[in-house]
Amino acid sequence: MKLSKKYLAHVVFESNDPASKTFDIVLLLLIFSSVMVAILDSVQDLHLEYGRIFYLMELGFTFLFTVEYILRVWLTSRTLKYVTSFYGIIDLLAILPVYLSFFVANTQLLSVIRALRLLRVVRILKLGRYLAEADFLRESIKASAAKIQIFLFTVLTIVLVMGTLMFVIEGPESGFTSIPVSMYWAIVTLTTVGFGDITPITPWGQLMASLIMLLGYAIIAVPTGIVSSEMARRRKPEHFEQLKSCTFCGFERVEEGDKFCRKCGNEIG
Repeated sequence: MKLSKKYLAHVVFESNDPASKTFDIVLLLLIFSSVMVAILDSVQDLHLEYGRIFYLMELGFTFLFTVEYILRVWLTSRTLKYVTSFYGIIDLLAILPVYLSFFVANTQLLSVIRALRLLRVVRILKLGRYLAEADFLRESIKASAAKIQIFLFTVLTIVLVMGTLMFVIEGPESGFTSIPVSMYWAIVTLTTVGFGDITPITPWGQLMASLIMLLGYAIIAVPTGIVSSEMARRRKPEHFEQLKSCTFCGFERVEEGDKFCRKCGNEIG
């Protein structure tokens, strides 16, 4: 039976009939298997014994995914939209590492990026209700972008100032060989990671380090608070529709019936 291009497109891009579901499930199994092969191949003992088999399997997976990618590009009526879409980019990145391995050793291990293609399981298993929650989270983060950008700029300024001070206080003798290196130390300390590869040894340096540690605990919850606040605002639109901003200071929590701004005290017109 000759398969039409329209029918093939339905099988590849849809998931509401047995043929489409079978195609998607087989694809998911291939993706999962290829990711497992890449993981096992990174184990030194297994690589020494089965490395060639793993590599041949990876070539086979890559061939199948390349055929699938070309098929998707050919079947879609909006080629450019698919190629530049999230799934289109992931589908392309899923096959590039193996081709790069012909020129750069071990880049085939980067094929684990194929794990992102498992997100198709949401569509296949009819988990659309979770997509709404994902959209809600994405929109909340997007609405908080400006505040987060200001926060990040503030953090970078703190890192620059603290890193420069530590470079002046400690100097190369303590491992602070340059301002960029000192900024790296400030980031590691501010985020409370603390690798310990560079440590201050002078009393003033240790005092600065203590201040940065305390500051790190103070600011680490800020992005979470910003996004959580936006999520709470979107969860109760009926309440926040009644809110307005103070025209004097811009305070956004002026409720209906308030005669004076709760922040600056100015009369609300």
